[in-house]
Amino acid sequence: MSFDLIVWALEPGAAAEDVRAAHDRCRQGVHTPGHPEPRISAFYRAIVAGYPDRPGPDSPWAVTPLHVAADHVEMNLDESCADQVLLDIERLAARHHLMLLDPQDGSVYPPPTPVNG
Repeated sequence: MSFDLIVWALEPGAAAEDVRAAHDRCRQGVHTPGHPEPRISAFYRAIVAGYPDRPGPDSPWAVTPLHVAADHVEMNLDESCADQVLLDIERLAARHHLMLLDPQDGSVYPPPTPVNG
């Protein structure tokens, strides 16, 4: 059993509905063409630096390699992965201004809004 999370690189101002719609299009086979968006590439490099996407006894991934597309990275996590992995995914998604989708329940977590002052 796995727990899935997907980070999405959508335009600034995108809403939760936009993320769900992009995910629905992907599931229907409609994909954004081209190379990964720079935020996606940066997120991928950062997450696999800490958690390589290859099989192993300490791997948090239920499926390897991770699915990297032009506008998203899909991560299938082992149900027993450490909470720290989830925290790192959230932190890196925020750092790279990516929306985080939990496809199990449809929850979308936007990157935090910077606070001035």
